[in-house]
Amino acid sequence: MASEYTTSEYIKHHLTNASMCNTDSGIAFNEACADAGFWTWHIDTLAWSIGLGILFLWFFRSVAKKAATGVPTKTQAFVEMIIDFVNDNVTSTFHGKSALIAPLALTIFVWVLLMNLMDLVPVDVLPTIAGLIGQHGFGMDPHDVYMKAVPTTDLNLTFALAIGVFALIIFYSIKMKGVGGFMKELTMQPFGHWAFIPVNFILESVTLLARPLSLALRLFGNLYASELIFILIATIGYFQLPLHFMWAVFHILVLPLQAFIFMMLTIVYLSLASEDH
Repeated sequence: MASEYTTSEYIKHHLTNASMCNTDSGIAFNEACADAGFWTWHIDTLAWSIGLGILFLWFFRSVAKKAATGVPTKTQAFVEMIIDFVNDNVTSTFHGKSALIAPLALTIFVWVLLMNLMDLVPVDVLPTIAGLIGQHGFGMDPHDVYMKAVPTTDLNLTFALAIGVFALIIFYSIKMKGVGGFMKELTMQPFGHWAFIPVNFILESVTLLARPLSLALRLFGNLYASELIFILIATIGYFQLPLHFMWAVFHILVLPLQAFIFMMLTIVYLSLASEDH
């Protein structure tokens, strides 16, 4: 597929989301959404992230329904190992009391991991399939069909996850400290004198806002760079397989690590928000 484009066109095509927007003339797609403004939907990101989320829920639920108290199957043992791993990290890191944190951490870890693992799919496979479907099913030019299969390479998705965590940070801060206690935390630290309230508020607000920013940008930056390198390797042509294999083997470690970091930072931030002193 790379030979059908110049290198720059090939890279741009693979890094462009399939977009849908509502314009004055009706529903528009892709290039027609360039000037649509805020309300542009990345339908490939939504489809893959929701689909992988449903896959996660179905798989864990099916294993839980078939779970036995005797000798577990390999699948049950695998799922229990993941649950024990997440639970151990929650127990050692989260110092508050909440029944939500462990399921939340499990969901974040597995869901982000599944989205990250899409990075191991050869970069031309899914876009080519999407192009053929668009050509034969809808009469479209394959060059006008876009498909980004790694949801975590979309900044909108990583920010959506981070904003969800940020909302929980605010919720637990107010729940544990009350509105007055939360405002006092923002205005009376690190300098405990009323004259420093403006300085404290600026410092604490920057610290608070840096948490979702760091979550979103770290995950996006690592996965976007990884996907870009896979695309650059694909431009080599027939000599890409050894390099693709080596980079994929390296990412077998990196992709779970990024999911683990996102999960652990979420637990740490919610633990800090749950402290009542």
